Amino acid sequence: MKLININPPVYVYTALLIMLLLHFLIPLVKFVYYPYTLSGILAIVIGIILNLTADSILKKYNATVKPMLETDVLITTGVFRKTRNPMYLGFILILLGTAILLGSIFPFVITIFFAVLMHFVFVLFEEKKLEDEFGSKWLEYKDTVRRWI
Repeated sequence: MKLININPPVYVYTALLIMLLLHFLIPLVKFVYYPYTLSGILAIVIGIILNLTADSILKKYNATVKPMLETDVLITTGVFRKTRNPMYLGFILILLGTAILLGSIFPFVITIFFAVLMHFVFVLFEEKKLEDEFGSKWLEYKDTVRRWI
């Protein structure tokens, strides 16, 4: 799949840019208003913390963050005990928080599109790769830890 050669953060930056452009150039339906928009900051902060925490755990075990590269370690500690995809979840929370801050419809649509894209382009690919690499150890982890939350 061609999309897999582009690392996930590029998709996040692209989604953020598209969200901002659509919000300011075509401000259709605004349905989240101040002060409720400020709750988006919480989602952004949680998303950033989730990503930084997962990244530090990956570095601790000398594992790669690049989905197309092989790994020799299956990480099941820290945030990986609660979700199999903490970084993608963090990205989605960052986008959702941005959508809430902006309050218009297009950023929410982009967030949903991003989540679906990550699921089908990266998550399913990575899960198949991890099953091939770790076999029963992966299947046991997969049975005990949710894909998202």
